[in-house]
Amino acid sequence: MKNFIKLISTFLVLLSVFSCQEKDQLIYKNQELSIEERVDDLMSRMTLEEKIGQMNQYNGFWNVTGPSPIQGDAAKKYKDLRKGYVGSMLNVRGVEEVKAVQKIAVEETRLGIPLIIGFDVIHGYETLSPIPLAEAASWDLEAIQKSAEMAALEASAVGINWTFAPMVDVSRDARWGRVMEGAGEDTYLGSKIAYARVKGFQGDDLSKENTIVACAKHFAGYGFAESGRDYNTVDVGTSTLYNIIFPPFQASIEAGVKTFMNSFNELNGVPATGNKFLQRDVLKRDWNFDGFVVSDWGSIAEMIAHGHAKDLSHATEIAIKAGSDMDMESYAYVDELAKLVKSGKIQETLIDDAAKRILKVKFQLGLFDDPYKYCNKEREEKTLGSKEIMDASLDIAKKSIVLLKNDDNILPLKKEGQNIAVIGALASDKTSPLGSWRIAAKDSTAVSVLEGLSVYKGNKITYAKGTELVLGTPDFTTEVKINTTDKSGFAEAKSIAKNADVVIMVLGEHGFQSGEGRSRTELDLPGLQQELLEEVYKVNTNIVLVLNNGRPLTLGWADAHIPSILECWQLGTQSGNAIAQVLYGDYNPSGKLPMSFPRSVGQLPLYYNYKNTGRPTLPGKDIVFWSHYQDEKNSALYPFGHGLSYTEFAYENLKVKQEGKNFVVKIDVKNTGKVTGKEVVQMYIQDVFASVTRPVKELKGFKMVSLLPNEEKTIKFTLSDKELGFYNNQGNFVVEPGKFKVFIGGSSQTVIETSFEIYE
Repeated sequence: MKNFIKLISTFLVLLSVFSCQEKDQLIYKNQELSIEERVDDLMSRMTLEEKIGQMNQYNGFWNVTGPSPIQGDAAKKYKDLRKGYVGSMLNVRGVEEVKAVQKIAVEETRLGIPLIIGFDVIHGYETLSPIPLAEAASWDLEAIQKSAEMAALEASAVGINWTFAPMVDVSRDARWGRVMEGAGEDTYLGSKIAYARVKGFQGDDLSKENTIVACAKHFAGYGFAESGRDYNTVDVGTSTLYNIIFPPFQASIEAGVKTFMNSFNELNGVPATGNKFLQRDVLKRDWNFDGFVVSDWGSIAEMIAHGHAKDLSHATEIAIKAGSDMDMESYAYVDELAKLVKSGKIQETLIDDAAKRILKVKFQLGLFDDPYKYCNKEREEKTLGSKEIMDASLDIAKKSIVLLKNDDNILPLKKEGQNIAVIGALASDKTSPLGSWRIAAKDSTAVSVLEGLSVYKGNKITYAKGTELVLGTPDFTTEVKINTTDKSGFAEAKSIAKNADVVIMVLGEHGFQSGEGRSRTELDLPGLQQELLEEVYKVNTNIVLVLNNGRPLTLGWADAHIPSILECWQLGTQSGNAIAQVLYGDYNPSGKLPMSFPRSVGQLPLYYNYKNTGRPTLPGKDIVFWSHYQDEKNSALYPFGHGLSYTEFAYENLKVKQEGKNFVVKIDVKNTGKVTGKEVVQMYIQDVFASVTRPVKELKGFKMVSLLPNEEKTIKFTLSDKELGFYNNQGNFVVEPGKFKVFIGGSSQTVIETSFEIYE
């Protein structure tokens, strides 16, 4: 009996211990506790290797719903995943695949920590909006935010909860292929768009199933790569860094962005991935960023090639000390960090800080409460390509089109009774308009220009390709091969053009001629397109040039000869419908250029907000000693902010009045044309003299106004310290007394001006 009682007693004690342990194990899963409490509890249970595992991101490496890998690199990744040594995966997509890989992380590892699933959702997932540079041309922040919302809606429906976007790099060099991925040359416009895109992706509540984590990239200076060559060295001064490069990243933080990505380039001789000044001093200390930083693909290991690290162990040490929290595909942290901690070269507190940052974002996403929340097959099928997403794609596509030139009002086209010749390989292309960075989109899913025009039945449309643009089928990883020899289609193109009332020529770049690794030294129309344009012009001068491209091009001949030029970029899934509606006037174009179009590649880098030299103007007739080119004008062919309408706008009565500490700027804008139109009213300022020289103009405000014919509205802007100040060379924000000029107009060059003064 005593033995029985003793046995029962022991059993009750063990049951009590087990119950306490079971209860204790649920602390970090307790939704009633704060995220900080849950993270701290989870961290207390993790081994060093498990913490480091959270800092390791692997690319998708096998068909998760198929057999498990048994050898090679994939087998190592699979083994690490099952041990809890993987915190994130990228390029795993689709509900079934994501659910399968998430199940391994949640149900087969010791602590069941869910994965965050990343993907390059740059301008949509399967349904594509215009490339980001094109969206920036809309200057419509609500539409841009809506576009990001739709991208998040579609991506989250297939299991993705993290995008490597927005790219907020300012760039002034159209040779750089990744200009297509950003918002252009201006830091003010770029900052506003960065804020809108982060809000669009993340919403106001990351735990909702239709939002995804955004990532501000690339920190920092990537857009200033020398000679516009991707991955190249960056060497900029403090003033440029603080006043031009940093503000869009700061705006991203203000919008609540949860992750940053560092960049491939070096800055001041130190690769960004290992740059403590950027990541720990500026981002985490000065800006109080509480999210985490992910490396770009393999950039930790690339510090060896940079000549900054002697081997992978050394690169790992540099990266973690600098503040890079997650390693994307370098195998550095997972293979080297534990050894560095145990040898005393790295303090475990650095590991703790990084792991906590990553875990916090996972809790904010609600993954610990429901790791399969993004894995609803019914939602996936219902959401992909839905009418809501398609409608938003069409809306932003129309708003992104810029009318560069429209002599004799050739546009809009008459809707009936005309013989229209359509020429160019891009006119029938259903893949190129998708642009670059469209990993999940299916080929041949864009509406072509011909298809868009076919909706309008009143005119006779005749089509000729004229010449092939590309040879073969371009893809994401290889160089695009351009046709430079086959002119066999020229004769047919000239034949149909000869008797046409209007010729629409659809020319430009293939969608894979811009993007990462797609730098160019020439920015003309690739291949035989320029020759084709000139040959058609010989038989019919009544040409509308429709441009499809991912960057500014040099269009000197076209500007001098072609009466109407429409910049249509690469507009995504609804491309052809958007272009047709603008050509026929069902949508009056309102886009404005976010980048200056050069007259010559030799002008690059080119930007409107340049600084005066000590010799800015011609001192006298034929005197050579001033800042100029011998063979070209200094100015852009089409400046930043340029964009015409099917109507015209007049600006007058520019006034500035001080109200308290602020200055209120007012101007009257009138539609002097015959149709309703939208105008982007742009305000620029110049700080005439300062302790650190300021640009000749800086965008500091813009507003979209819609006006009926003969309608006039007074537009008001407010200039506060935020707009009037700048960062000095110590990185301090200052507002200095002195004279200021203010300019308002329809572009950076077409403005009226006045001035005011700030007194001490």
